[in-house]
Parts: sequence; C-alpha cells; structure tokens
Amino acid sequence: MTKIKQHPGFALKALSASVIASMLLLSACSSGGGGGSASKEQDPNGKVTLNFMTQSSALAPSDPNDKLINQRLEEKTNVHINWKNFTKDVFVEKRNLAMASGDLPDAIFDAGYGDYELLKLAKDGAIIPVNDLIEQYMPNFKKVLEAAPEYKAMITAPDGNIYAFPWIEELGSGKERIQAVDAVPWINVEWLKKLGLEMPKTTEELKKVLIAFKTQDPNGNGQADEIPLSFINKPGAEDIAFLFASFGLGENPDHAVVTNDGKVVFTPAEEDYKNAVKFINELYKEGLIDVEAYTQNWSTYLAKGKDHKYGLYFSWDKANISGADDSYDVMSPLAGPDGEINVTRTNALGFHRGRMVITSANKNLEATAKWVDQMYDPIQSVQNNWGTYGDDKQQNIFEYDAEKNTLKHLPLNGMAPVELREKTSVGGPLAILDSYYGKYTTLPDDAKERMRIVKEIMAPHMKAENVMPSVFNSIEELDRLTTIETDLFAYVLRMRTEWYQNGKIDQQWDAYLKELDRLGLQEWIEIKQSGYDRATK
Repeated sequence: MTKIKQHPGFALKALSASVIASMLLLSACSSGGGGGSASKEQDPNGKVTLNFMTQSSALAPSDPNDKLINQRLEEKTNVHINWKNFTKDVFVEKRNLAMASGDLPDAIFDAGYGDYELLKLAKDGAIIPVNDLIEQYMPNFKKVLEAAPEYKAMITAPDGNIYAFPWIEELGSGKERIQAVDAVPWINVEWLKKLGLEMPKTTEELKKVLIAFKTQDPNGNGQADEIPLSFINKPGAEDIAFLFASFGLGENPDHAVVTNDGKVVFTPAEEDYKNAVKFINELYKEGLIDVEAYTQNWSTYLAKGKDHKYGLYFSWDKANISGADDSYDVMSPLAGPDGEINVTRTNALGFHRGRMVITSANKNLEATAKWVDQMYDPIQSVQNNWGTYGDDKQQNIFEYDAEKNTLKHLPLNGMAPVELREKTSVGGPLAILDSYYGKYTTLPDDAKERMRIVKEIMAPHMKAENVMPSVFNSIEELDRLTTIETDLFAYVLRMRTEWYQNGKIDQQWDAYLKELDRLGLQEWIEIKQSGYDRATK
C-alpha cells in the first residue's frame, strides 16, 4: 500500500521565504524555470501539446513519457505532454522557482502543494479555480464526487473555489481504515519463545519482557548485544507514542485527539500524557531503550532491524524493517495501570488536496481538463497509484482482464513493493474509492495483512468515535496555525525527549503548561475546534 508520509502542518513560513528568495534570484538572472505555456499548440492530426512540470522517484525514467502508463494516455487522449521532470529531492525548490519567475508551465502534476501554498498562489493569480472546468469537461471526476460527496467539501476552499485536483485513496472506513493507526508495535516472538515468555498484555508485563530480553541472551550468542526497545523519536510510524494510549487518550502525529463529545484536545497537555512519559523514563532507567533512539535516522534504524537486533520496534509494516518472515509479530495493545486498553486513532486519510494545479498561463483549458479527467477513470486511477500491466521491459504490478475491465495485483516475487511502484506508477491526481476493490481491482498483498491487523487487533480497542477531519482553513487561520505549530511542536518534542531521559516531568510540568500557553496553545485549540465544528455540522 502506498503510504504518503506527509503531514499538512509543515513550515509554510519557510515556503514564503523560499518563494521570496526565488523571486530575488530570478530577477538577478534571466533564465526561467517553468517550461512556458503551450498556447494552443496543435499538430496536423489535431494533437494538442501541453507543458507540465512534475516530480518522480530517482528509480523512474527521467522522461515520464517513457512510462507505459503515459504512452497509453497519449494514445487515448490525443494530448502530448512535454514534461519538465525533477527528482523528489529537488522538486519543491524547482517548482517554487518556476512559479516565482512567472515563466509558468500549463500545469503542475503531482504538485504536492499544502493548503497555505494553494491559497497564496490563487491570491497571487498564479493558479486558477477549476470549478467550471469540472462542471463542463470532467464526467469521471464528477462521478467520484457524486459517489463520495464528502470530498467536494474537502477540496473546496473557504471562498467557494476549487484550486486543485486531489489524490484520494480509500481502503477500509472509519476505525478500520488502513490509516487509522500509524505505528504498529512488532515484538520478537523468537526471543519470547526462546525465553519461555508469554506475549505481554499490560505495560508492567512489557517492562518485565524487555528486562528479560536485555539480561537473558535471547539471541544465544553469549553477548549482551540485544536492543530490547527501539524507535525513531519523532511523530510518525516509527514513534514509541503508540504506547501512550495505555494511559488514557494517547497521542497521534498531529497532537490532536477528538473526544466523544466533539472536543479537540491537545494531547501533550494532558495528565495521561505525563504518566505515559514517566513510563518511558522507567524503561530508560532500566537500560531498555536503544541509546540511538533519540538521534537515529531511517537508515540506522533499518540496518539494526534487518539484523534482528530488536526485541520491540515500531513501523507501518514489518517487511520494511525486519523482513516478511515470522520472527516478529504484532504486539496487541496493552492494558495500562488502570486496566484500560485503548488505541489512539490517527487523523490521517488517504487524501491530499493539492495534487495538481492548472496555472494562469494555460491557453488550452478544455484539453487540459479532459486530460485530467482521465486520471479519475477507475482503471486509470488504479494504475496511477500502483503501476501498470503488459510491460515487456520490466516486472508488472497488474494483470489486466479486458473482458471484465479489472486489474488483478500480481505477486511481488520478493521485490520491495515501494521500489516497483516508484518505477512504474505516476502519482498525480486520482481516486480509488473503497467500492473499487473487487470491482475494478484487487487488494495488494501487503495491504491485506495491514487491513487484518487494523480490523482484528487495533480497531476493537479504539475508544474515540471521532477524528479530526481534513479541514480547509482560511489563509489567515493557516498563517496562525503554522506560526504557532513551528515553535509549539518543537518545544513539545524537546521536552518529551528530555523527560524520557531525566525523569523530571513532575517538577517541570506546571512551567511546561505555562510555556505551551505562551507559545499560542489556546489560539491553536480555538482554530482547530472551530474547524472541527464547521466540518462536522
């Protein structure tokens, strides 16, 4: 399953600064960065040429037209795309340079824009509203919005306009949605077996198991080189915060949990958060936590995981870290000191608002809109997301049944799912609704197992009935949220990390709460609550 690791609250202030810097740079030199508009360029066969900017993985062809998906699209639509393609690592900088220079492409595909950027570009006249284009030329997309009307509200800006085409990937719904939990705890069942231990069911039992992992040489090499517990110390699928739910509301990557009476709570200001941090400090004092946990990056975390050095670690999918074998299994959610079991829901959706924009330089809006509409054809969307079929040059993701018009996922044959998808898929705008599985496509194998874990192990313990919806805030609200979050979130992470190690949370808690307020917490809650109320009324 493609997992987009991206949270909307990134530093938009930094973006504004980079755009200004780009403008200054471009006024000093004459070269443009966007690729210019196609201005109704047609060949004798009526083929339209459009200039698009995009991004892709370094594993993919440098010219997107070398991808079979795009070749078939050109044949079907009679539209040729001149791509200006950048690898993901430099794309944002190149995209911002092009938009600041005024030398605009006709559209930006797989644009990756956040809400603040969309509203700023619209205000500056760099991108256009697409409401009328959807109405006149986009029957496939209209069908999606009719089948799932909640997305219409989600893509509509506070001024009533739609400025971008979204990416929508559903899989499961409500508490059983594939994104309903982020981090999954994976425990070394070989070590449990070797030491004759049961799977832990409470936080206290976990502590005892981790002590046994540290002191009883479960890997049998006569050395104390086992790492009882590891994680990556930041919000995301590798964070230890999954364990916080055993103490109350818990924690998620947005620090926002909605109570069952519809109140938005900033989790790091709660008493149960304090108790969870104290528990992590107990584990630290016992020497059970990886010494690199607070500083390590993905590659360090991965290297030790591949060597099966961990007793317990956290990840979206164990295949990414310790491999797809049976040496690790999911550790079920644990009962805390009061005997309660909870799993905190994330607010994540398979949804991104700013996946493609049309610029004000585009002179061929009808052809562009009709081309984009093909992205929302169900069979096209499935390929955009995962990859294609019938490619004689490389491994295929699908087998296509023309009679039934269905795409069946093929076995990966040991190939890493992400790698194969990055080579062949095109990202960009698409829609895969829950109803498409079994009708247009099958579930990929890695998603099947993930869905089983969410449904059988996690969902039954999710106490929260509500989640924070994907609110499209106004530009003023976004400006405030970003300003506040930049300092607030960094402070929370810094203090949490210190407390894990020094255990001084009780003595410093009152001063910490005062500092949260000074950094704008009450205004943050007000904006979030108002957004929640608007979206759910």
